[in-house]
Amino acid sequence: MGAVRIVIAGEGINHAAALKQALVDMGLEWEVVGVDAAGAVAMAADDPVDVFVCPLRVGATQGPALLAHLRASHPEAVRVLLMDKGQESQAIHALDSAQRMLNTPLDASELIEAVDSVIDLRSLLDNAELKQTIGRIGSLPPPPRVYIELTQLLRDPDATNSEVAELLSQDPAIAAKVLRLCNSAYFSGGRVITDMRAAVTRLGMQALRGLVLASETFGSIQSSDAVDRDAMQERALLTSRLAARLLGGSSAELAATAGLLAEVGRLLPGVRVQEGEPGPHYAEAGAYLLGLWGLPMPIVEAVAYHRMPSRVRGSGFWVTGAVHVASALACGDEVDMDYLRAVGVVDKLPKWQSMAESMAEPA
Repeated sequence: MGAVRIVIAGEGINHAAALKQALVDMGLEWEVVGVDAAGAVAMAADDPVDVFVCPLRVGATQGPALLAHLRASHPEAVRVLLMDKGQESQAIHALDSAQRMLNTPLDASELIEAVDSVIDLRSLLDNAELKQTIGRIGSLPPPPRVYIELTQLLRDPDATNSEVAELLSQDPAIAAKVLRLCNSAYFSGGRVITDMRAAVTRLGMQALRGLVLASETFGSIQSSDAVDRDAMQERALLTSRLAARLLGGSSAELAATAGLLAEVGRLLPGVRVQEGEPGPHYAEAGAYLLGLWGLPMPIVEAVAYHRMPSRVRGSGFWVTGAVHVASALACGDEVDMDYLRAVGVVDKLPKWQSMAESMAEPA
């Protein structure tokens, strides 16, 4: 993205001057424009808008209504909702129209960071058809709430298994799914688990986060009945576990999350799954969605290019490579041997194939 034009509506106008000064201080030549509700509605489709920011209310107008209007007139624009503390329950209902949520008063550095991540995303996935397709999806799923809350809880070194279990139990659908997956062949030790605290103890925190993320992601996106969600989720779990094993070390969790979400784009409407179909490819569509959710760029990049790892900028075998191999082995697809030779790991493939076969066997 070249020059960035940020439009701030409603009370956010009061923050425009401070934001402009922050941009100057950081050497960023971005344009900041303030509008009221009428001005936002009156913006023509050809008016440049890269980022649109508004609170929950803009005068007598609901902020989400403005965001929904902007989604129709400027589907490529990033839509940011400002909210005060205590407004989280109201904000949940706005997530269909908002792609990012920031706290008020508007913090210039937070907005700049959010816009920077979008610039990186659009640099990675510079595809006008993709932006239009994703931008126009009316029921674009919101970021996974329980997963985010769980991640925040686990940052507390004093968090207990009971607190984690209590959080998960607040959402019966999540709790049921986690218990079902906990007792699946992948994770079961032969003993049936019916208590959430026991599930937390058995799985461990990293695996639990993966299960919660899978449960929310694969359960929240509306798609055609032709998609076999259960089979897709089983592949995702195997890909996730295998990718983490292939990479190991401090990057294992990045690889696990990227592997879990590698096929999420298949659930989105208007995407191409098979060659010859119309629309953007499901891998890039899924990556674009995850980028809008604010997931780290290594995950977004791995999801986008897990079918074509040689397109990744840079060299070496990292997250994208691990997810490519893991996904191919989990799905029974061909591994890109030229890529493995180029990054110097082709000799490890037989070991990885044996590992995948072992992990796929019922417990």
